[in-house]
Amino acid sequence: MSDNHPPYGGYPDPNAGAWGNQPDPNAPYGQQPASGAPYGTPPASGAPYGQQPASGAPYGTPPASGAPYGAQPGSGAPYGAPAGAPYPGQPGYPGQPAPFAPAPPPGRSKKGLIVGLAAGAVTLTLLCCGGGLAYVAFGGDDKDDPTPVASGSTTPGPDTSTPAPTGSAPESTGPEEPPSNDALTARYSSEMSAVCEGGSILNAAPYTGPSNAKAYVFSNAPDRPTYWSQKSFSSDKRYYVKSADFASASVIGCLKVVDGSEGAPKKCQYKATDGKIVTVDYISSRYTLTFHAAKTGEKIGDGGTVTAPTARCPSFISYNKTTMKSYAAPDSGTIEAALDRFLK
Repeated sequence: MSDNHPPYGGYPDPNAGAWGNQPDPNAPYGQQPASGAPYGTPPASGAPYGQQPASGAPYGTPPASGAPYGAQPGSGAPYGAPAGAPYPGQPGYPGQPAPFAPAPPPGRSKKGLIVGLAAGAVTLTLLCCGGGLAYVAFGGDDKDDPTPVASGSTTPGPDTSTPAPTGSAPESTGPEEPPSNDALTARYSSEMSAVCEGGSILNAAPYTGPSNAKAYVFSNAPDRPTYWSQKSFSSDKRYYVKSADFASASVIGCLKVVDGSEGAPKKCQYKATDGKIVTVDYISSRYTLTFHAAKTGEKIGDGGTVTAPTARCPSFISYNKTTMKSYAAPDSGTIEAALDRFLK
């Protein structure tokens, strides 16, 4: 393009023509076209400006081929290229395939897929039925159906599972069944003496043997045969039970006076609360000791005979003011010795 820029109203640069036909460089400014038609004259076709094409199709109508605007020609060649030539101006190559045409994969019939699925089903069936699948071979030819070859025993092995129990006794969730009509629930340690009257204690510990048993001992008296008092022994003993832990006792020792075993009274004098001197007949006797299971009342052992001696007058005495008699208590040392032997 020339660097010459004509002034306004001058002639255009003959070397700076636009696309298409260049104007006559010698024509004066404002000269009409060479056709002789004034400016604004309709085209020679006679159609006014803006008239639709002669084909009758309105502007924007898709091509008659049915392909959308901008679609690549069906030949695969770029826009503007002749058929058979991939690019404009280049010769076409005979036999060239259409672009983007994927090559088909090596032929494999659906027959092999169906056979593979059938073989998998056969293998799963053999495994589930207990048979041992040793080897499966398939032919590589698609012409014939592959035949699975299996070896191994299909006889199931010995059943090592444990059979479910056919039935079991239901667990008791209700209250415990009393062993007898004389069973009771003790609220204090003194109430456990009911065992010596033929009863049982529902909330006592079960007796499982002498080695770990805890024990209480009760005795009556010749003048009060139905009254049972608790006898004490050393708290260092293994079988000793605190009053707060009475329900842990599983053994009850019962000292029952032997009828007619009273000895000659021993005269013991004491000063009464009113200051007078009184004489009390202090009487000895014998007792039999038996051991019972606290929870059931069952007799589980014998403790032998325990004496209630009156060799000496006690420092303090309890006596009947009407009869002026008092009965000696069973010897604590003898009771402990009997417990040691039984609960060893």
